[in-house]
Amino acid sequence: MLRSPRTLLSVGSAALLVIGLSACGGTTKDSASNDTAAGGQASAAADPNAAIKEGLKIAFLPKQLNNPYSDVETGGGKVAVDELKGEYKLVGPNDASASSQVSYINTLIQQQQDVIVVAANDPNAVCPSLNQARAAKIKVITFDSDASKDCRDAFINQATTQGIGESLAKMALEQAGADGGEIAVLSATPNATNQNSWIDVMKKELAKPDYAKLKLVKVAYGNDDDQKSFQEAQGLLQSYPNLKVIVAPTTVGIAAAARYISSSSYKGKVAVTGLGLPNQMREYVKDGTVAKFALWNPADIGYLAAFAGAAMASGQITGAPGEKFKAGKLGEYTIGADGEIVLGPPTEFTKANIDQFNF
Repeated sequence: MLRSPRTLLSVGSAALLVIGLSACGGTTKDSASNDTAAGGQASAAADPNAAIKEGLKIAFLPKQLNNPYSDVETGGGKVAVDELKGEYKLVGPNDASASSQVSYINTLIQQQQDVIVVAANDPNAVCPSLNQARAAKIKVITFDSDASKDCRDAFINQATTQGIGESLAKMALEQAGADGGEIAVLSATPNATNQNSWIDVMKKELAKPDYAKLKLVKVAYGNDDDQKSFQEAQGLLQSYPNLKVIVAPTTVGIAAAARYISSSSYKGKVAVTGLGLPNQMREYVKDGTVAKFALWNPADIGYLAAFAGAAMASGQITGAPGEKFKAGKLGEYTIGADGEIVLGPPTEFTKANIDQFNF
């Protein structure tokens, strides 16, 4: 995740077992009618002047707990929920597998939450549960990593998928130098929606004439686990001794790769770039292991997600393109196509500016 991850991040996921909810006990907020049983909600017209309801129960379900990136994201969510005078809840698995999120969604439905904010580990595996939540009149907001658009009400994106993919390719080219060479990607999990989308854009960029001297030799997966990512970085260098750049679009991966390179004979020979948290990457930037990386402020992602969920649960917005809502200190946002709400462009961090950021 970025954790994966994502003002900039201060910025990243195993097909799930689909668990049905038909045997799930407990009451829901309202009995689901036949026309919403498949997950759809009969949407009333938005009232942009509606007041935000107090006491909204807003639950955050990140890719995994105890992930530095996710911790920053959900921390921003808690700040927003407190400002909204709501009830904040944080739940989630300790691993980034898709199946592990389903049981938490089921429980949140039983607890009659008003909003579920989830970073999907798999775009489709969580859909049956999320649609059960929507049928129970719970608003579903995805953030960081999207689920299928058919099973959520809005998606908070760190930046545009196109912009992030282009940025990854550009930084790889810069770090490889004029002669180009072999590059590899160290991603999160094979099914991470956001990671895969960014990598797809990056591959399309690499096919352009400007990137003719770069050769992508491998996409490896560290499963957003520090030790696994460290081992994968080591394996990349053993398998590809001429590797010039490791591009990690995940905060866990980039930190692990930088840690490995910094204490190896590859330091100064193999560049590391991608998406990372300034606080995690500061020492590697200052010791010359990493020249440049990028991110958005993950706390702002969680903050924006909470405000979007509250606006939707209060009837200000329905998720339709063109609707506008205010997100506290972040200002006004407009919903785009397919319910996407974009936080803003990522920031690039270098030795010249990294001390200006603390996250």
